[in-house]
Amino acid sequence: MVGLAVGDALGAPAENMKPSQIRERWGRIEGFVSDDPAGTDDTEYAIFSGLLLAEHGSALTVEHVEAAWHRWIADLDEGSFRGAGFSERGTLENLRRGLAAPISAQHRHAWSDGLAMRAAPFGVFAAGRPAEAARLVAIDGTVSHEGEGIYGGRAVAAGVAAAMVSDSPGAAVQAALSVIPENSWTSRSLQRAVSAARRAPLRPDATRLSVERAVRSSVVIGGYPWTDLAPEAIGLAFGAFTAARGDFTHAVLTAVNMGRDADTTAAVAGALAGALRGQAAIPERWSSAIRPVRGSCLPAMAGRHVREIADRLVGAAGGHLAPSDAARDAS
Repeated sequence: MVGLAVGDALGAPAENMKPSQIRERWGRIEGFVSDDPAGTDDTEYAIFSGLLLAEHGSALTVEHVEAAWHRWIADLDEGSFRGAGFSERGTLENLRRGLAAPISAQHRHAWSDGLAMRAAPFGVFAAGRPAEAARLVAIDGTVSHEGEGIYGGRAVAAGVAAAMVSDSPGAAVQAALSVIPENSWTSRSLQRAVSAARRAPLRPDATRLSVERAVRSSVVIGGYPWTDLAPEAIGLAFGAFTAARGDFTHAVLTAVNMGRDADTTAAVAGALAGALRGQAAIPERWSSAIRPVRGSCLPAMAGRHVREIADRLVGAAGGHLAPSDAARDAS
């Protein structure tokens, strides 16, 4: 959870940018480029889903999720531009019109990475149980996503669940692939990116930039205007994680410097690497900068901290970890 929040805050300034624009402005992003770093909707919606999951656990239903969207988001007066990304806005519009799930997910961005960005808590809760993590996140996503959007969430949840009990990046990749259709766009994108991430560093002339270009070009559709495409974001995140061999710093910085939906891809890469390596692998200068969220996208979540959610998730799962250990080991 801390890994997700760090990746989100690192990637936020580069969101929707091309790598060339990132290099022109910062050279290469190697840390926070703001004096007051903060997460975005990725962290706040992950907290939202984590609270919901901690409350209901494996008994979570679509009705529980829909009720939470109304109670904490849709029925509040947030103004016209609150509620985060396009998939969330489309969902809120439908819920406010009186539509119910799964019809609430029928909008133009049901394929977005909006579920993937909030999927990590399901992997923490169902550590070592990728299929259960994927099942639960699909229930959450039924309110807001369809098709490839659901597959993206399932891949992340399963990948984190596997990484929580493994020391192999490949185990997380295989878990992600095991819970989505083999012929899906998300699966093909993930496989292409991971393959590129494994091959590119082996070239004699390989550099960080050449590896990033290889991963990015394997999945990014040139000229496509929307950067929140779930199959693309999943490919970039797992590609960055694989190129880094699970190393936290390398994974999140690779994701950030590839641009596109950089906050989400870095958040997912950070969640995977955090689950695999633990909070000790996250530079203290980054983890210490993570504060309770501001509620910029979800006012109802203001003041919550990802470590609080980690403790609740481990407690809800009935795991053997003590609450004092949960924030460390669920990161």
